Amino acid sequence: MQKLLLLGDEAIAQGAIDGGISGFYAYPGTPSTEIMEYAQHSKEVKEKGIHAIWSANEKTATESAIGMSYAGKRAMAQMKHVGLNVAADAFINASITGVNGGLIIVAADDPSMHSSQNEQDSRFYGDFALIPILEPCDQQEAYDMAYNGFELSEKFNVPVLLRITTRLAHSRAGVSTYEKKEQLKGALPKDPRQFVLLPSIARRNYKRLLEMQPAILKDSEESKYNKYIDASDKSLGIVACGIAYNYLMEIFNGNCPYPVVKISQYPIPEKHLRKLRSKCSSILVLEDGYPFVERQLRGFFNEGFEIKGRLTGDLPRDGELNPNLVAKALGRELCEGQQTPEIVKMRPPSLCMGCGHRDVYNALNEAIAEYGEGRVFSDIGCYTLGALPPFNAINSCVDMGASITMAIGAADAGLVPSIAVIGDSTFTHSGMTGLLDAVVKNSPIVVIISDNSTTGMTGGQESSAKGRIVNICRGIGVHPDHIRVITPLKKNHDENVAIIKEELAYNGLSVIIPQRECIQTAVKNKKEAKK
Repeated sequence: MQKLLLLGDEAIAQGAIDGGISGFYAYPGTPSTEIMEYAQHSKEVKEKGIHAIWSANEKTATESAIGMSYAGKRAMAQMKHVGLNVAADAFINASITGVNGGLIIVAADDPSMHSSQNEQDSRFYGDFALIPILEPCDQQEAYDMAYNGFELSEKFNVPVLLRITTRLAHSRAGVSTYEKKEQLKGALPKDPRQFVLLPSIARRNYKRLLEMQPAILKDSEESKYNKYIDASDKSLGIVACGIAYNYLMEIFNGNCPYPVVKISQYPIPEKHLRKLRSKCSSILVLEDGYPFVERQLRGFFNEGFEIKGRLTGDLPRDGELNPNLVAKALGRELCEGQQTPEIVKMRPPSLCMGCGHRDVYNALNEAIAEYGEGRVFSDIGCYTLGALPPFNAINSCVDMGASITMAIGAADAGLVPSIAVIGDSTFTHSGMTGLLDAVVKNSPIVVIISDNSTTGMTGGQESSAKGRIVNICRGIGVHPDHIRVITPLKKNHDENVAIIKEELAYNGLSVIIPQRECIQTAVKNKKEAKK
C-alpha cells in the first residue's frame, strides 16, 4: 500500500488500473478528461498493455468498452454528463445485454455549469437503467469504487455507473492504494446469444434484470459505502449523498449532532432511511445536483412528514452544493472568507491571442455583412467564444453537432444562406451525419470546419479528425469544387473573405476548411521537440 496525492479523476484511473482494467475508453469532456489523461501518462498502463486511446465520441467509447466486456475483460468508459446523452443508447441497452467482464461507466456531472450547457444529474440515467450507482464522498472512495466496481459489475452481470461531480473530480486528497489485481484472461460469454438483443432475447434478459433488483437493493443496504450514523439530537435527520457528506463533516469537524444516513451507493438504502424516519422529526437531504433522493423520499414516506432540501428552498434549486450552503440550511455560521479583490474577479473568457478562430470570424463577419445578422449556427468548442465581443459572430450553441443540422433546418425555413461553424474534433464527434443530411438534400448552407488539429477546449487532446477532414467530406459526398481549404491568417484576410463570399453565393452545399494549428498546442509541441 502506498499513499498518493490525487485528483478525484486520477483516483478513479488509478483505482481502475489497480483493479485489473484492460481498457479505458473516453472522449474529452470537462470534468472527466483527467481520467484518460492520467491513464495515458501511466507507465504501468503502457507496461501492462492497457488500452488508453481517445474515441471519436462517447457513444463509440461506450460501445468499445462493451465490446471489451463481451471479450471477458474489464473496461471503463468515461465522459461528462452531457456525453452520457450521446452514449445513452448503448448505456441503457448494456443493462439488458449484461456484461461478461466488469464494466464501469463514469459520468462526471457539472452542477453550476462551469463548462457545460446544463447541470443534469446522471443518477437518473442509472436509475432508469436499473443498475447500481456509485457516488464517492471523497477521493479515497473514488479510488475504492473504481477498484471494486468491476467485481460489483460481474456480481450482478450489469454495468455500474460511477457518478462524480466537478468539485470532487478536480480537487486533490491523499489516497491509499491496495494490492494490484491481475487483468482477466478473457473468455467469450457462456451464453452465445447474451448480447443479441432480438426482442425475444431482450425480453428474457429484461426479466432477469427486474428479478435482480431486490438483490441489488440488498447489496446497497449492506454496502460499506452506505451507513446510518446515530447522534443525540433527533429534531433533525440528515441524508448526505456523495460529496455532500464531506461538506457536512467539514461543518461539524466530523461530529454531526444529528443522525445521518450517508449514501454513496444506489438504489437508496431503504432500511437505513426507515430507521432515520422512525427516530427523527424531519429530514434534510443534502445532494450535489438534482433533488434525486429528495423526490424519492417524498414518495417513500408519503405525506405528513417534513422533508427539506432543494425542493423546499432550504437549499438552492440550482448550482453546486458547498459547505456554506449546507451550513446555511442548518442555521450554522457561514465561513465567508476574504472578499475577492476587484482586479482578480472573474472575467469573461476569450479566444487566445494568435488563435486561428479569430481570423475565421473576422473574415466571416465581413463576408456575411450584406446578408444580415442571425444566420450563423455554431457548435461546442473554443470557437463558441465567437458569440462574445468583439466578434458577436454566432447565434447558437445547443449540443455537439447541432450547428450543421440547425443550419439545414433554418435553410429549409427560408433563411438562405445559413452558415454552420464547427470544430474539427466536434465534426468527427457528431457532425458527419449532419453533413450527410446536407449532401442528400444539397442544402444551401456553408459549413465552416475550423480545423486547429486538436481538441482544444479540453486541453489539446488528439483529434480523430486530424489530417482526415478533406477526405471525409469527399467520402460523404460533398462536391470537390465546393470543398475549400483556407489558411486563417491576417495576411490572407482579403482572399479568405472572397472565398467565403463565393460559397455564400452558391445555391447548394459548400464546405470551407480553415486549417491552422491551435496556438497552445503549437507552443507545447515546440517545447517538447526541444527536449
